[in-house]
Amino acid sequence: MKNRTLVMASMLVLCSFAATQVARAQEPLEVNIPFAFVAGDTTLPAGEYRVQKLDGNSAVMLIRCTEPRSAIMVVTNATRTGKQQEQSKLVFHKYGEHYFLSQVWNAGFSSGRELLKTQREKEIALSAKLQAPDQVIVAANISPTKQ
Repeated sequence: MKNRTLVMASMLVLCSFAATQVARAQEPLEVNIPFAFVAGDTTLPAGEYRVQKLDGNSAVMLIRCTEPRSAIMVVTNATRTGKQQEQSKLVFHKYGEHYFLSQVWNAGFSSGRELLKTQREKEIALSAKLQAPDQVIVAANISPTKQ
């Protein structure tokens, strides 16, 4: 009987830990982006942003600028890396002076979200004659749970 109770208690702890991790993966990120950039088909100004999944299982991400108040939604694909991320971050492809949001990562996870290359990014990459763009990484913070 003691073993059964111990096993049940252990399972409860593991389940609550997993639920906490899933909830943390869905928490919005706050990030200060010091340059104008393109997300999807929209050019956004430099500024403070809040980036989050539209809902728990969604491939759609909501990107909100705090000033001026504006928001866009972009479709993303799941992506993985071999190790857990040490820091929440946004990854941008840079071609000359053009920045394109490429990936969004949450600290503590080996999976993230990746935006598809738009036709505009492909054209700029072709005109820049770059096989691989420069990568620019901007650190993000987990946002307090306010909406």
